[in-house]
Amino acid sequence: MSGPFATFAGCPGRPRGGSLRCGTATRVVVGFVGLLGLGRLTMEPPLGLGRTATCYADGPAPAPAASVYDRRPRPDRIPPTARPGAGTTTEVASLGSGEGDRETAAQAERIVAGALATFGRAASFSTRLRQKARIGSRVLVGSGRYVQSGHADEQRFRFESTLECDTESFETLDVCDGLFCWSYQRDGGEVETLRRVDVRRVRERLEHVDPAAAANPAPHLGGLQRSLWMLRQWFRFTAVDAAEVDGASVWIVEGRWDPERLAATLPRVVEAAGGAHGVTPRLLPDGVPWSVRIVVGKSDLLVRRVEWLAIPGTRPVGERPVEPIAVLDLFDIQVDGPIDAAAFFYQPATTGLIDLTEEHLKRLAPMRP
Repeated sequence: MSGPFATFAGCPGRPRGGSLRCGTATRVVVGFVGLLGLGRLTMEPPLGLGRTATCYADGPAPAPAASVYDRRPRPDRIPPTARPGAGTTTEVASLGSGEGDRETAAQAERIVAGALATFGRAASFSTRLRQKARIGSRVLVGSGRYVQSGHADEQRFRFESTLECDTESFETLDVCDGLFCWSYQRDGGEVETLRRVDVRRVRERLEHVDPAAAANPAPHLGGLQRSLWMLRQWFRFTAVDAAEVDGASVWIVEGRWDPERLAATLPRVVEAAGGAHGVTPRLLPDGVPWSVRIVVGKSDLLVRRVEWLAIPGTRPVGERPVEPIAVLDLFDIQVDGPIDAAAFFYQPATTGLIDLTEEHLKRLAPMRP
């Protein structure tokens, strides 16, 4: 299934002879390329969240594409610490630097937690999505829609997304109808896949492993809620600044890798750096984010934008400021408005269906409070 943090591997160009070939390449967390899949379970790292489309060329990779941060708010309206690469020009960034004091970190965590809770409390929620990600010399552009209705065991959601890269397109559809959580995906020329998880059994399991989550299992299933919750599992938010974006007062909250998660995800990188706190942005593989930045409305605690930041380029690279490699924008947001129940009706042909319920149940674990 998916989440706005699907992973796409490098798509630097085309091999001699024609179409894109699939292979193993560095992975990139895309701004919004299909949601966390049914197969992408709760404890997966962010570079494995969602769709994986690995493409490479026979020859050397071209120069990187321009930054995807093409809707940058006016610089005078963004505090220096909230700007791309802040704190990295005169000091080499590490997981132990730029964390701020405990009070600031606590505030940052409260803002993110409050934004996540806003989704669960809403009687209904809908938003359009705009996404862009830089992968090698290619810029992937996509759009989508997310709708959600109901509370607790009555909650339903639907997420759909299309992302394009050159002549290929990548489609994702997630639907939770209350009985099953379905995930359909088509990645370019790859074989279409259809997966599902039994919602009732997930809820029953949560009553044992995470009772507080049983009333709202969506973060353990898919959709936008799961994607945002997973950000909080993998990153620790330690910096927050007030700003004005598009005329609205917002919080800009920034987080970096949780050291333990980083060590479990990239053990060789961490070992070579002498520990997680020795890792700097240039040491991460191309496309793996160094930090994440979330823009949250002050008045409503609604997430308006998510950015993934890193030092792009073929390794090795020198130390320089990080910059956005992927951006997700949420716009035309409506809370507690009317939702057409037909959005949650889904009856696909079951040929080739993969039921992941048993595997999913084994991997369920409490989310970070």
